[in-house]
Amino acid sequence: MKEINIARAIVQGRRTKGITQEELAKFMGVSKASVSKWETGQSYPDITLLPHLAAYFNISIDELIGYEPWMTKEDIRRLYHNLSAKFSQLPFDAVLAECCEIIKKYYSCYPLLLQMCVLLINHLHLAPSKEEQTEIQIKVRDLCIKIKEESQDVSLAKQAVMIEALCELNLGNPAAVIDLMQGVNDPILGEEVVLASAYYLTGDIQRAKETTQVGIFRHLMGILGDIPNYLMLNIDDYDKYNQIAARTLGLIALFEIETLHPAILFGVYHTCAQGYAMMGADEQALDMLEKFVSLVCSDIYPLEFKGDQFFDKVHSWFSDLDLGVKPPRNEAVLIGDLVDALIKNPVFERFQDNHRFRNLVSRLEQNLKNMG
Repeated sequence: MKEINIARAIVQGRRTKGITQEELAKFMGVSKASVSKWETGQSYPDITLLPHLAAYFNISIDELIGYEPWMTKEDIRRLYHNLSAKFSQLPFDAVLAECCEIIKKYYSCYPLLLQMCVLLINHLHLAPSKEEQTEIQIKVRDLCIKIKEESQDVSLAKQAVMIEALCELNLGNPAAVIDLMQGVNDPILGEEVVLASAYYLTGDIQRAKETTQVGIFRHLMGILGDIPNYLMLNIDDYDKYNQIAARTLGLIALFEIETLHPAILFGVYHTCAQGYAMMGADEQALDMLEKFVSLVCSDIYPLEFKGDQFFDKVHSWFSDLDLGVKPPRNEAVLIGDLVDALIKNPVFERFQDNHRFRNLVSRLEQNLKNMG
């Protein structure tokens, strides 16, 4: 991010034109001492002089003062991961204050605002109080409304609606969520099918293959993303729950998800274990926790989104995403959350004296220590 720096722009502009401070002063109708102070940062030109200075150097006023209302995609990506790391190292309120200043500075940069919403939602649990969590979610919701109403980007608006709906859900407003998400299950043709067909008809077979493969990958990840919720909706029916779990494990094995995209399985394994524990199926719960801990402690770091031999065309797609190939949360924060999900979950309290469970907790804690 560039800070406002009129001094540098004036020096560079004057040198480009090959004029002296005295010549510039004469053109602007000020003293040579005034120009000297502008260039050393001791003072700034009067606001009424900015249009004349900009015109003289043939640049915009924004260029003159070094102000950029929008950040590049790469800048946003870099900033996001930097702030994500700070959330794992610094006091939450300090990083939150920095986020708020950035939002204020780039209040019309909608891609940045969207990623700041994602950042705050992903680190919301680190807020020191429930009241502060609520305040942040209201702030995020309001930013999403701004993006939705003011951005001209359809994709940004769609993502903003999803985050807005999530905030409304967490704030206890299910009716608002339903209003926002009306029509989400309409049986429409997948957009990747239309795009791939267009590429095929133009003779671009490779882009058609890539688009279709990305669509398959997205749908596969969508299924795995929906599984935890579907499992918990069926804890009143052991046979149904067991069937969902079995089919999910089969899908994971079939597409080698533990290698392809391991991070998405943390929630799947943990939720599956939690459901079994709630139904009193302790051995099955511990079996799933074993899968959970083994995956967390395996050689999967640094976590990155990547493809494999089957999904050999998705890596470039990942690279083009707003956050790139890195996950949206810092790994230390993520592992800390996973440890808490095991030892602070009341569903697993009765396992505290179980030797197998204690061993799993020890493995997780050691893994977190090693990452630190």
